[in-house]
Amino acid sequence: MNRTSTPASDLSSLFSAADAETHTPEALISEMGAAARAAQRALAQMSSAARADSLMRAAQHLRANAATILAENGRDLEAGRACGLSKALLDRLALDQARLENVAAGVEAVAALPDPVGEVIDTVERPNGLKLSRVRVPIGTIGIIYESRPNVTADAAALCVRAGNAALLRGGSEAVHSNRAIMASLTAGLVEGGVPAAAVQLIPTQDRAAVGAMLTAAGVIDMIVPRGGKSLVARVQADARVPVLAHLDGINHTYIHSAADPAMAQAIAINAKLRRTGICGAMETLLIDAGFGDGKALVSSLIEAGCELRGDDRIRALDHRIKPASDADWGTEYLDAVLSVAMVDGLDGALAHIAHHSSAHTDAIVTDDEAAAEEFLTRVDSAIVMHNASSQFADGGEFGLGAEIGIATGRLHARGPVALEGLTTYKWLVRGTGQARP
Repeated sequence: MNRTSTPASDLSSLFSAADAETHTPEALISEMGAAARAAQRALAQMSSAARADSLMRAAQHLRANAATILAENGRDLEAGRACGLSKALLDRLALDQARLENVAAGVEAVAALPDPVGEVIDTVERPNGLKLSRVRVPIGTIGIIYESRPNVTADAAALCVRAGNAALLRGGSEAVHSNRAIMASLTAGLVEGGVPAAAVQLIPTQDRAAVGAMLTAAGVIDMIVPRGGKSLVARVQADARVPVLAHLDGINHTYIHSAADPAMAQAIAINAKLRRTGICGAMETLLIDAGFGDGKALVSSLIEAGCELRGDDRIRALDHRIKPASDADWGTEYLDAVLSVAMVDGLDGALAHIAHHSSAHTDAIVTDDEAAAEEFLTRVDSAIVMHNASSQFADGGEFGLGAEIGIATGRLHARGPVALEGLTTYKWLVRGTGQARP
């Protein structure tokens, strides 16, 4: 494979900033979409091995261009600090050598995954002799709108290409230089491997009108995936005329049951909140059963680990350092070292709190009572429900799916970590021997 460095140049998109200035947003998206659809048809004809090889080459180019990508990321970080981005958003934005290596390794991991395209889901033979089968096929052209995290550029591109889809990527202005540098390397590797350059394109403008044009591009874009804060997802859901695979905020709960092992409860709570506070799988509310005997030690360990706690009256009685929680706190995705804590009366109390406040992303129980755990797993209606595990495992890679395009919290098409299978649909194949319907 060629490991020659490729400059972060106009390879980031077939369409340049000049095109964005001379086209209306609608015309720009229409032209990019038309190019993407043509490229997708060619991509779908490539063999699975060829698509995988192109991704391996893209990963090589990411590594070869690490210095350029990190320098461009430095520009974004400097601008982010100047405009007052929060610590959590800066953490989401930041790349270093280790994180960039993880990005490249993630692309390789997607390349190594089994190809879902062409998989036969099921078959049946009808009494009249017709043989029916459902076969996985690419969705088509996918528009992905995301904020802050430049790794999404690589994750989304890799997943779409592996599943035979074209992608139109619209990253946030916070990561504009990082996204362009990453896209340049990805494109160089993909094209080297035979993928049409238009199969993955980065929208060349940060004009918010381009987002609106994507949302109304029915017939050009087949599905929209928003990945960002509540306001972005709300706008997409309100304005889209294209099917949306929604990724809502992570109001994630961990419930410490009365039969929880104290050491396990403390380890899971600290990890779920503080391992990385800025990811969607971070715990935002801790529920402590009134029958759990080590609540005081648990909240103290979180405070001493550097977490600000906001609690109800019963929780505040455990430690004077806990601040009072407002009604808004129970529905807040802090993405910071801040945690809401409530005391609940038994499993039913925990389930009632979760049903009222959860965003249906990830909720967990810590207990040695298997019956209580099974009831929790059955009754909590979230995309991911866990027993004796940190909510930070809510990640496609940790589920063995490779990179993910987001955590879908709805109830249609795909739910939980959306990876390759979630980026396919199916068609019916009907094989007959001359049957005519009476």
